[in-house]
Amino acid sequence: MGEGAEAPVTEASVGRIDADVLIVGAGPSGLMLAVCLAKLGVDAVIVDGKSGPTRESRALAVQARSMEIYAQLGLVDRVLAARSSATAVVPGAGRGRRPFGRIELRAIGEGVTPYREITIFEQSRNEQLLVDALGELGHEVRWGHRLDHLEIDGADAAASVTATLAAPSGAVTVHARYCVGADGAHSPVRDALGIPFEGVTNEHTYCIVDASGVTGLVGGAINVRITAEHFLLAFPMGPGRMRLLGVVRDRDRDETGELPESLVRGLLDREFGVRYAASSWFTTYRLHHRLAARFRAGPCFLVGDAAHIHSPVGAQGMNTGLQEAHGLACALADVVVGGMPDARLDHYEAERRPVGRVLVATTDRAFAVVTSASPLARFVRGRIVPVIGPIVVRVLPRIIGGRRVFGYVSQTRIRYPVPDAAGTRRDGAVGLRLPWTGGNFDALRSVQWQVHGYGVPGRAVRRIAAELGVEAHVFARHTSGPRSRRLRRDRVYLVRRDGFVVAEVLAPGTGAALDAAFARLAGA
Repeated sequence: MGEGAEAPVTEASVGRIDADVLIVGAGPSGLMLAVCLAKLGVDAVIVDGKSGPTRESRALAVQARSMEIYAQLGLVDRVLAARSSATAVVPGAGRGRRPFGRIELRAIGEGVTPYREITIFEQSRNEQLLVDALGELGHEVRWGHRLDHLEIDGADAAASVTATLAAPSGAVTVHARYCVGADGAHSPVRDALGIPFEGVTNEHTYCIVDASGVTGLVGGAINVRITAEHFLLAFPMGPGRMRLLGVVRDRDRDETGELPESLVRGLLDREFGVRYAASSWFTTYRLHHRLAARFRAGPCFLVGDAAHIHSPVGAQGMNTGLQEAHGLACALADVVVGGMPDARLDHYEAERRPVGRVLVATTDRAFAVVTSASPLARFVRGRIVPVIGPIVVRVLPRIIGGRRVFGYVSQTRIRYPVPDAAGTRRDGAVGLRLPWTGGNFDALRSVQWQVHGYGVPGRAVRRIAAELGVEAHVFARHTSGPRSRRLRRDRVYLVRRDGFVVAEVLAPGTGAALDAAFARLAGA
């Protein structure tokens, strides 16, 4: 822990722990939640049955929106100093064929975000980063604390939770106003709440190889290879290292039904002409596509894998959990510290479950496209894709669709439903994370509600902000490019703690319209 941090409180000394929020699970989502809550002054306890942070990482990539959150928390420089990066996507077909071309991420992401490359920063490193940040804020994870029992006390806005934990020193009782299950796909919190986890299990086996001395792929880029029978994803992991991911069908297993690394190594060479000298990690697992029926049950919430699981196509999973945790932490701070009514927290499920639903459905469909054994699917993958692939690669960066694809994959294009947003422009900023203008993200580091004006007279913005009791930020107008189309000089914008724009009003004017929107968003 950092200098001046609070001394850890032992269970023996307290017998019972009281907190505003109990976080069950110290993976990336739970740790992000804990760091945000600590930064916002919310008393939270985070527990995990493991002995320490994860050492092996299925999740690998950090998308632009997650990098923006790390920047808001003052952590992005640490990520940038330790990361690898993918500057392009290089799709192609099978052995003996040249790649279709190269899609430069910095080009299709121009004007969208400061982080136009895909950051390679494994789950284990995300966890350690957040554990260190939490310690610097005077808090720590209670490792070796497993949830045994969870009860909801009371009802509606007055409800709270009582949890019994199995700890190294014996049973521990935690009483908290809210509980968040960040405890993975087999979530005990979700089970205790009786929330269905609906979906399917894929019939094929997914494999991961962390390999060194790789040949047959383009370095510094995400490689995508597809044939009639197989597909391969490859992520750069630093000098001489790549992560290879693919699917092996049951018929390809050896005579014992096992899937040894030697079989996968041979398949990579035979299908894609990819070889490697050595591996530091090899694992296989079944893929699931599942979504929790609810993300909130009274004072309890689900984030990350406890709320949704899906294939790693698109490198979305860990990022979605990080963003859910960030948004939920800001909402909890609005209630616990900011005094907003409990109804403010209803926005979490209303905003994030649709994102999870689309994510699960999209990755499920994408996975089906590359694994389907139907004759038509095999024909398309083997004969059509090699023909149209090079055309798509050449055209995509030149059309607006390229920027849209970047927005979806980078998760910067997510739009939340906003109460009573009728009358705002469909192409406007309301419901989106604040569009980047080149310098306006620094204002978000306070993690507070704000009013923004772009080319609006500063006195008008400051007057409206004073009426609302929030921060005021005035920026010069941008006259060209995608960043200017959503932020107009005749509007003043209300921005939440999490950086999402939730209301706009014509300027000059008063803060009455924003004040009404503020009240609606708070659930008042």
